[in-house]
Amino acid sequence: MIYGYAGTILRINLSTNKIVKTPLKKELVEEYVGGRGFTAKILYDENPPNVHPFSPENIFIVAMGPLSGHMLPSSGKTHFATKSPATGGYGDSNMGGHFGVTMKYAGYDVMIIDGKAEKHSYILINDDDVKIVDAEKYWGRGSAEVEEAMKKDLGEDYQILTIGPAGENLVNFACISHDFGRQAGRIGIGAVLGSKNIKAIAVKGTKGIPVFDPELLLEKGKKMYGDLRKKPGFTGWTPQGTAGITDWCNNVGALPTRNFQKSNCDYAEKINGEAVLKELKITDKGCFSCPTPCGKYGHAKTKIGDAYVEGPEYETLSLLGSNCDISNIHDIAYLNYICDELGLDTCSAGVVLSFAFECFEKGLLTKEDVGMEVSFGDFESAVYLLRQIAERKGIGNVLAEGVRGAAATIGKGSDQFAIHVKGLEWTGYESRNAPGMMLGYMTADIGAHHGRCWVLGNDVAGSAVVGNVNDLISGEQNANFLPKAKHENVVPIVLKSQHIRPAFDIIGTCRLQFMEIGLETSYYEEVFYAITGRKFSWVELERLSEKLWHLNRMYNVREIEGFGRKFDYPPKRFYTEPIPDGPNKGHFIELEAIEEMLDHYYDGRGWDCNGIPTSDTLVKFGLNL
Repeated sequence: MIYGYAGTILRINLSTNKIVKTPLKKELVEEYVGGRGFTAKILYDENPPNVHPFSPENIFIVAMGPLSGHMLPSSGKTHFATKSPATGGYGDSNMGGHFGVTMKYAGYDVMIIDGKAEKHSYILINDDDVKIVDAEKYWGRGSAEVEEAMKKDLGEDYQILTIGPAGENLVNFACISHDFGRQAGRIGIGAVLGSKNIKAIAVKGTKGIPVFDPELLLEKGKKMYGDLRKKPGFTGWTPQGTAGITDWCNNVGALPTRNFQKSNCDYAEKINGEAVLKELKITDKGCFSCPTPCGKYGHAKTKIGDAYVEGPEYETLSLLGSNCDISNIHDIAYLNYICDELGLDTCSAGVVLSFAFECFEKGLLTKEDVGMEVSFGDFESAVYLLRQIAERKGIGNVLAEGVRGAAATIGKGSDQFAIHVKGLEWTGYESRNAPGMMLGYMTADIGAHHGRCWVLGNDVAGSAVVGNVNDLISGEQNANFLPKAKHENVVPIVLKSQHIRPAFDIIGTCRLQFMEIGLETSYYEEVFYAITGRKFSWVELERLSEKLWHLNRMYNVREIEGFGRKFDYPPKRFYTEPIPDGPNKGHFIELEAIEEMLDHYYDGRGWDCNGIPTSDTLVKFGLNL
């Protein structure tokens, strides 16, 4: 028995229909703890070198952390990893909801899927009973539609993951959906499941999880909930959730607009958190054991139809909204619904749409190329392109490759405004006035993703790297540009954030209670001990998180030809085009400054000048690669 863990790794080979259960090794637990630690280690060790992301040999991993499934604030996170079709390197994605908790209750800490099913199938798990089942009647249908149908067929007590048509058609930014609005969105994780002919995974679990000291856990868990409710940000966070930051981002010039040409818009009040509440919201929606539900379930009404949808959250508001110059909150919510049903990551989808609109605006794409006239601000253009992408029809087949792949096909200088790093589209923070935030995006292991680092507050307001967003929004806002002399000063802050922010993906809880509301790290140490019997400090957790940066960097070195410094450059627009108007008018970060930041960052990481971990660094972190 290993306290805090279900104790079993479930391995499913779809090609041979072989299902094997092996004990979770104590050495893996002690060294990599769980969640993102497990996925990074297993992917590096077990995935064949240079495998194609859509090869049957590319493994698909699901993993939970030791805090997953316990009555603690927001302990329902599930972690996924595979070789990414978007980047060709290490890829992982994280999801809330109830799936991972239920899988752990079924007896499994890790599931590893390889091979390819002979026909369209789904995986059915009922505690010890694991089957590969025909899914022909579900194939071709939308994600939420299939989840509803499967719950009717199997029972409401099953927790279900699904992919939409985009995953079936191997769109590079296809996602996995769950619980009618939760997604593992980034890196094309849904396309890998589609390449294996898997439409869904359904799990029911009725077992318990062994706990080292149940009474201590109950005591500490109650105190966590109680103290969380006393935090100043508790009542300020829940009503609007992530959408609440929209106005602040617009005011400081960080709201992407018209494919990141601009950094603010004049209609933010129409697409902000208040607009979500007044125009859309029916109720709050939270994940397992969450006292601060950030999800907003609402009703969107548009000229082409209406829909019930969870969202939009901030990333969707910014990238399907202002970045596509769409100013109607109902239209944005409906695009959110379409992405969810088709199985498209709303972050990448918004950037891909805005890229296509700019290509059309500049004459690089024509009506004959696209099939209709499309433009910024046109809701019907966006709907049309999303459906073309999911079906890989016409121009959709080009755009389904993401902006890096699409720019390579379209050419004509379109790479200038293809907004990505390493092939993964940039998320919702314009960063030409934010060198720390830009550096965090540039050096993220999976490509441009704010989930790995968020230091915009430090760039803009001089706040601490980890703080209460509500305090940041209400505090002094200073949007003065940081001069080149200070670029090196952002590196320690970025490194700290990159170790803290994804650390929660290791232990299996949501980071928002800590990042946005300020729950103390000592609580995580205390409940970790109560659950596992192991004294594991927050410093040790950060150290493990740091270790994973080196491990994942080496995975990218192994898998991506010529990988190194050039893969860490931001989009060309960000170091060649000044912001045209707004609070940060005229600002951009010159390539010289970017090179300086990378030099300091690599030095801080213990990597060489090309961004490769040195042998001394690997030895220091116990990585014998």
